[in-house]
Amino acid sequence: MGLEGKTVVFGVTGSIAVYKAADLASQLTQAGAKVEVIMTEAATEFITPLTFRNITGRPVVTKMFELNSEFSVEHVALAEAADVVVIAPATANTIARLAAGIADDMLCCTVLATKAPIVIAPAMHAAMYENQITQDNLAKLQARGFTIVGPAYGRLASGGTGLGRLVDVGEILGTICQVLGRSGDLVGKKIVVTAGGTQEPVDPVRCLTNRSSGKMGYALAEAARDRGAQVVLVSAPSALPKPVCVDVVNVGTAQEMYEAVKKAVDKADALIMAAAVADYRTKKVAESKIKRQQVASLTLELERTPDILGEVKGKFLRIGFAAESENMVANAKEKLQRKQLDLIVANDITAKGSGIGADTNQVVIIDRKGKVEELPLLPKRQVADRILDRVVELLDKASKRFEIILKPSYINSHFIHIPVAERGLFPEFKRSLTLLTDIGEIETTAGLCKSGTHRALELRKGLGKWYEAHPELKSGDGVIFEVVEPLKKYRLRKA
Repeated sequence: MGLEGKTVVFGVTGSIAVYKAADLASQLTQAGAKVEVIMTEAATEFITPLTFRNITGRPVVTKMFELNSEFSVEHVALAEAADVVVIAPATANTIARLAAGIADDMLCCTVLATKAPIVIAPAMHAAMYENQITQDNLAKLQARGFTIVGPAYGRLASGGTGLGRLVDVGEILGTICQVLGRSGDLVGKKIVVTAGGTQEPVDPVRCLTNRSSGKMGYALAEAARDRGAQVVLVSAPSALPKPVCVDVVNVGTAQEMYEAVKKAVDKADALIMAAAVADYRTKKVAESKIKRQQVASLTLELERTPDILGEVKGKFLRIGFAAESENMVANAKEKLQRKQLDLIVANDITAKGSGIGADTNQVVIIDRKGKVEELPLLPKRQVADRILDRVVELLDKASKRFEIILKPSYINSHFIHIPVAERGLFPEFKRSLTLLTDIGEIETTAGLCKSGTHRALELRKGLGKWYEAHPELKSGDGVIFEVVEPLKKYRLRKA
């Protein structure tokens, strides 16, 4: 999942912010992506191609005609190889040329030739960015499906401040992952994740809390985003940066988390409770700070906090966590049954490198039937993906979905034939329906076609643009249909 094995064509243009591009190239490479850098002539005035070559381990393209290149027709080969094209920083000049369709250098040629999604991170002086011409150019690119990230407000190279700084590398990286996730196995799903340790006030200064860092919940939120889900992260106080392209709801107490989760789970497909929620709170909060010299001893009367997993209702998967110091599996199974969960993830908080505050975790995943899956010590992001693998399996079983194997005629004529066996899942002839895809919603119509001695359905209207967005599809590949709303709405994705 994420960037592992993906080809990122990385365009670098002539801006003082180009120094951040080296950091982005490094992080993309460390994440497992194959990074193909294209530099404009102006970019080479700020930083040398050797820098990117050493970072990525790949040759850097700087000219239209590279005689020693491994690519036969460079701009076409790079365009076809790309899973995503990223331009960061993107100058006003490059943005204007792309908007006008000018192809006078390798970067612009590659963008014109690719069918991959394109992410642009503008960087320029505030007056240039705010100029109506630049705004019109960006609007044109957005209308054509480009994703624009930034710019940020701050100090500029001119010495002034304004809107024009290249956004932080983390924000660009998160946006790339979100864009790549549009064809993931959680597209169209809404996942609610909780994270961090709640804080129950004692007085205006002190609180009852725990040592949860929120790392596991944040990893789950980012992993779900990277698989195409709409993600709501309900977060107790945490020092972690806000995940990009995730709807974050900040809360403090267990009661606040309960109210936020109750609201967030509307139309959710899964609730993953990774937060360390306080079990008790003070029955009465002191209005002013309790002074040490005025109180020889202190007794606090506590009461239970809301049981969020037990009290929040809805038709969604419920995944809980159990941080245990003894009898881990037995205690987790008891909690699974008591709270009627679909899965529970348990870990031994006394184990080295596992649990609170660590970057790694060693967990067991237990399902409703009591089956225990033991995972080795893994980075929390990998643990998150293993948990989500199980969530996807459960969602698949709960939904009506089927696979169609593509034939040459489907691809050449841009339609999909619905088998007779699945005919009952679709509306009558000439009725409209909606397909949820990685390129947006497609409004289409059920049409009749002859299949042997039976009359079956085919979907044709509007599918041309979906096939055009997926030139890699070939005969024998599968596509998945999932019923979202019977007879009205369906999810379509590559198998």
